[in-house]
Amino acid sequence: MTATPPDLDAPQLASPDLLRSVFRRHAAGVAVITAAGEGGPVGFTATSLSSVSAEPPLLSFGVGTGASSWPAISRAGHVGVHILGEHQQALAATFARSGADRFGAPTGWREGPEGVPVLDGVLAWLVCRVVARVPAGDHRIVLAEVVLGDPEGAGRPLLYHQGRFTALRD
Repeated sequence: MTATPPDLDAPQLASPDLLRSVFRRHAAGVAVITAAGEGGPVGFTATSLSSVSAEPPLLSFGVGTGASSWPAISRAGHVGVHILGEHQQALAATFARSGADRFGAPTGWREGPEGVPVLDGVLAWLVCRVVARVPAGDHRIVLAEVVLGDPEGAGRPLLYHQGRFTALRD
């Protein structure tokens, strides 16, 4: 079977729209990043979560410098990383929406180790020590070392694809 070659006659020049269009086709797992802020807990939905290193256990995620949670993330010594299940589309949408009361009802959470907000009912969560914030255009790539966590939540992962939250298909 021969793959259809890409259409090289109509390439688009690099632009924010081109990048967004291409990455809408890339299915990504959905996570919520949390931190303790001066005015209370902060958090945001992230699809940029990536494993970086097993030894030491490091991960990364991107956060926009214009995001409401960036000031707290920029100062936080520790962050919470939560892997969402397919049953948590509403939670993902709440943490993605600007101006939302992300930690008000019905969001269930508790203060965890290092003062990090830990969300209830997630597939897995980690508390991580921030080791670097790397400038990357209008974002920062945060590198964090895993301190502890719980991988035992029940369910299947939530995905983000084509601009919406979705679930795995068998």
